[in-house]
Amino acid sequence: MSLRLENLTLPGHESPVTLTVADGRIASVVPAGAAAPVAEGVETIDATGLIALPGLIDAHCHIDKTLYSGPWVPTPATTSVHERIAREREVRDQYGLPQPDYVAALVEAMIGAGTTHIRTHTDVDPGVGTRGIEVVADVAKRYADAVTIEQVAFPQGGLITNPGTLELLEKAVAEGATTIGGLDPAGFDGAPTEHLDAIFELAARTGAGIDIHLHDDGALGAWEMGQIVDRTIAYGMAGKVAISHAFGLGHAPTQDALIERFAAAGVAIVSAAVYDVPVPPLDKMAAAGVTFASGSDGINDLWGPFGDGDMLRRANLVAYRNSARTDEGLELALGTATTGAAKLIGIAGYGLSVGDTADLVLVRARCHAEAVARVPVREVVIKAGSIVARDGRYRG
Repeated sequence: MSLRLENLTLPGHESPVTLTVADGRIASVVPAGAAAPVAEGVETIDATGLIALPGLIDAHCHIDKTLYSGPWVPTPATTSVHERIAREREVRDQYGLPQPDYVAALVEAMIGAGTTHIRTHTDVDPGVGTRGIEVVADVAKRYADAVTIEQVAFPQGGLITNPGTLELLEKAVAEGATTIGGLDPAGFDGAPTEHLDAIFELAARTGAGIDIHLHDDGALGAWEMGQIVDRTIAYGMAGKVAISHAFGLGHAPTQDALIERFAAAGVAIVSAAVYDVPVPPLDKMAAAGVTFASGSDGINDLWGPFGDGDMLRRANLVAYRNSARTDEGLELALGTATTGAAKLIGIAGYGLSVGDTADLVLVRARCHAEAVARVPVREVVIKAGSIVARDGRYRG
């Protein structure tokens, strides 16, 4: 399919342009008045007043857990990760999780909101086995023309303290998971050295990446982040390791030193800017050159009722939590859901230049900063050159 977007606002261009798409890629960008006549068979969109964003990326979510489109399930009061995990394991079967219909409904909403790539952390443990991996893979196949979904095999229920989980992680990689997860090696598993050694050894042996949930705060979290950096260097895994949440980075006395170590070792940071916990500092991360991505985290699941899978809204939240009022700050926040996330996942040909894959989101705004601040409707979503959503709704 070929597309032609006329009178489009494109960052880096002083006046509107005509952008053409052919064979799934951006074929040309020329001033609006200099465009050649419309060729036969080319769909044309009048993009007057619209600006292009690169396809949005959710770099950290849990779509296997979602209750989206399902029943309202009240969330009981809990005070710790341990309590939330325990309750989830106790009642997930009662609600039929993972539920393919809920996952599909959520994915459609994410597509409508402009998400073209998803990295989702899928629970793997002796209680659920790799059923979540299978459910998400089936949904990913169904919507492959509209969104790319990759899975992290996630030991939500612990690793060292949950015998049989390590073997299931390896099985999940064999079934298509590209990344191995981890969870609070000290605070939850109580075995930081064994936990980290196990997942790094497995990743090195299978060629998978690593993405570790780290809720541990303060000095403990800072120490664990240092251990992750040490192993990233030792295993030669620069560019293949991420720390999600990284709560300990928010007010660690060693924050600046850790950020410099992340940059030097090629360790990425992923934040969902959740609740009242510290958020990694946008300005310091950018200045040091650390890969910084964002994601939705849980979306309407047994952990909480919030979330809608809208990554432009998440970029807005990242900016807000960083007090990023300037255009530069708003654009840095958008980068966590675009260029930073693309670098984390390793997406080739990502962006708004000629030759890049035509994953585009069109919104009514005058600049990217305004799009982040206002969170307008995604008027057109394009995946690999095909229109997959209009006016915020999946076009299936």
